[in-house]
Amino acid sequence: MPTTPDPRELFQRYEGNPLISASDFPRMVNATFNPGAVEHEGETLLLVRVEERSGLSYLAVATSADGRTGWVLDRSRVMLPEHDYYEEHWGIEDPRITRVGDEYFIVYTGFSMSGPLVCLAVTRDFVHFERRGVLLPPEDKDAALFPTLFSGRWAMVHRPSPAMPGLGAHVWLSWSPDLRHWGDARVILPARRGGWWDANKVGLGPPPLLTEHGWLTCYHGVKVTASGSVYRLGLALLDRDQPDVVIVRGDEWVFGPHAPYERAGDVPDVVFPCGWILRDDGDTLDMYYGAADSFVALATASLRQLIDHLHSHPARGDDAVLADRAPRSC
Repeated sequence: MPTTPDPRELFQRYEGNPLISASDFPRMVNATFNPGAVEHEGETLLLVRVEERSGLSYLAVATSADGRTGWVLDRSRVMLPEHDYYEEHWGIEDPRITRVGDEYFIVYTGFSMSGPLVCLAVTRDFVHFERRGVLLPPEDKDAALFPTLFSGRWAMVHRPSPAMPGLGAHVWLSWSPDLRHWGDARVILPARRGGWWDANKVGLGPPPLLTEHGWLTCYHGVKVTASGSVYRLGLALLDRDQPDVVIVRGDEWVFGPHAPYERAGDVPDVVFPCGWILRDDGDTLDMYYGAADSFVALATASLRQLIDHLHSHPARGDDAVLADRAPRSC
């Protein structure tokens, strides 16, 4: 399903997209999408959400030597939901992977009988997964850990959903001394209102990426149109030492559904990344994303160009709602 590259775009779609689809699995599944991504043992490793025909999802490992071709699906490397446990009764979804030392911290969504919640598992080999339990109760999702401590505390980005309609769903940051008890929560990226592309509902994409300018953060915004919702991506930069402080937030989306495999699927008009990898040259950024809730795809950008674009297209005025001016809450 090739699409013609546009040199004006910051992210360029890989010409071999989609990378992984349901037909690549040996038995019938409905869809493959929303992969977490890391480099592991010299390969690119994706932890792919696989939705079975039952409607419930599990996570499967796919590896590639070059991050583009020759994807290997190992049936022995899967993370299956524990259906007997309340927090995973209806499956597990949308992993974000953060490497800490020689361990990989997987923050994922558990689909409990009370709604989505934030869970944590830890692995070294992506064969054995040690569950650490629920971090945040329903309804909460789109969560990822930072790979470093800040004054002895862990920081996690997440997106709770308010029970009352019309309040907006915003990106928050919370703190923990032990990965179990979370508090000192704060909105860092509010959903805007009105005609903005990211009005009313936003959520984290891949885990924040540390750069010399701060933590580069990619988030999705949902614009409701007459024909349905459109999921696009924007950028923000968080302070290196105080990640709950927003240095700059972009005023426009930088990647949206355009290719046929992004516009047609189980959920049309969706691009949804859960992982990206900065390559060894320090500039090539490979972003792995779910397309239309049906396929795994790849888009590549220059980190330098992303930072330059963000600084040259800052949100201004009241609609920017920079979080460093917002009150703290617990």
